[in-house]
Amino acid sequence: MKLLDLRTWTLRRRVVALSLTVALLLAILGAFAAITAADSNEHIDNILNKTGPMRASGESLNTAVVNQETGIRGYAISGDQNNLKPYNDGLAAQQRLLDEINRLNGPDGDPAVRASLQQVQLRADQWRATVAEPVINAVRDEGPAAGQALIDRADTRQFDALRAAITDLQQDILVVRNASAASAKRTGTVLVALEIFAAVVVILAGAILLLLLDRLVSRPVTELAEQVREVARGDYDKQITSGGSPELRVLAADVDGMRRQIASELSEVREARGQIEWVNDQLKQQAEELTRSNRDLEQFAYVASHDLQEPLRKVASFCQLLQRRYAGQMDERADQYIAFAVDGAQRMQRLINDLLAFSRIGRLTAGFTDVDLDRVLTEVKSQLEARAGDDAEINWSDLPTVEGEEPLLTTLFVNLIGNSLKFRRPDVAPVIRVSAERLEDEWQINVRDNGIGIEPEFADKVFVIFQRLHARDAYEGTGIGLAIVKKIVEYHGGRIWLDLEVAEGTSIYFTLPLLAGVPVAEPRKQDEVAA
Repeated sequence: MKLLDLRTWTLRRRVVALSLTVALLLAILGAFAAITAADSNEHIDNILNKTGPMRASGESLNTAVVNQETGIRGYAISGDQNNLKPYNDGLAAQQRLLDEINRLNGPDGDPAVRASLQQVQLRADQWRATVAEPVINAVRDEGPAAGQALIDRADTRQFDALRAAITDLQQDILVVRNASAASAKRTGTVLVALEIFAAVVVILAGAILLLLLDRLVSRPVTELAEQVREVARGDYDKQITSGGSPELRVLAADVDGMRRQIASELSEVREARGQIEWVNDQLKQQAEELTRSNRDLEQFAYVASHDLQEPLRKVASFCQLLQRRYAGQMDERADQYIAFAVDGAQRMQRLINDLLAFSRIGRLTAGFTDVDLDRVLTEVKSQLEARAGDDAEINWSDLPTVEGEEPLLTTLFVNLIGNSLKFRRPDVAPVIRVSAERLEDEWQINVRDNGIGIEPEFADKVFVIFQRLHARDAYEGTGIGLAIVKKIVEYHGGRIWLDLEVAEGTSIYFTLPLLAGVPVAEPRKQDEVAA
């Protein structure tokens, strides 16, 4: 048995595995890049803050030594104490520069630089002890002639050795600088390589993801859709299968189960139709019409078009005619079948009408205008007056003028308030309150009642199309009202949700945005009470 069978992996599991793998690779590359960048920064810092100043100090050190030699010669010629100033300044600068180079090199610095510093210090001390200080003492004790004689007899090799030691020091500093520059360039190349590798990883991951989606989703969905179209064209014996991801295979099995159930139900319908024809030959002409109507009804499951309303009206009309004319003349089962057909056709008409109304929202538009919600609520109250009765109470206040389509907003409130009237508590007069509050960039409107309420676990279902929370015989309707409300609100750019914190009844909030550049009138307070 295989420990790891990728064919059983769901698409989500494969995408998660791919994402984790890419994330791990990118994390490793990121860590390596961070270490390399830190190393590169260290080399650059070494160039800018260490070897660069060391080279500048080396150049200045050479100048300081030359100044000392020039000062000694000038003092020996003139005997003037002021001519020793270049020597004294150069000596101070020499010591300062040697200390600066030693500090920049540090205790863990380059050994060659440290050895060259010691050599420069030694050569400088030797030249000063054998040349500079004897000349100064001779001039001070015996005069300029004695100092000049010492300079003439002095060997220049010691000063040349000092200059050579400084040159060696500069060369060693240059070697350290070039090594840091080479290391910085090398780490920069590594960083570029890491970026290229990371880009390759991302591109490969994207290609693998596209391949997964194509093999496990796109092609299987296309094949599944073609099989469904074959069934829709009338091949009810066509078995629906899928070779895609486990989720699609489960979906194909569910769709095939629905196909079998529909085929079984269609078979029962055909049997019932045959029994009606056998019972009464006098209904042959009407039964043929009913057969054509039933065939149209069978195809309705696969044709989503408002053109089906006309044949559906014919089905409903003939079924009602059969029921009125032949009720009681056939057996009880035939009457029951006819009653079933009448009820189904009527419900289908309501479903189609509601679906068409649902589809028209946002598609057939007359454009947004200023809509006074106070006037809309007055119209809604008038429409629902018969349903409300004498004991219902409908209040509203602080309703603004908004931008929208007045017919759609009227439908919105008719559905919300109509639901409140429908789902009232027994023996309790309905009380419905509508209020509005202006937030930063939108109006928040609340419709609340004292009816039977909605359980919190159904909060996500009430706005789903054709979602019913009660049995069909308990409350009339198709279950599309709140879905229409939600679509109207979203068409106007708002949101809608169920308030779960109310202790009694139902509370629904929705928002309507304040359009940019459109002045918003202050809401007018008005209470309307419908006795």
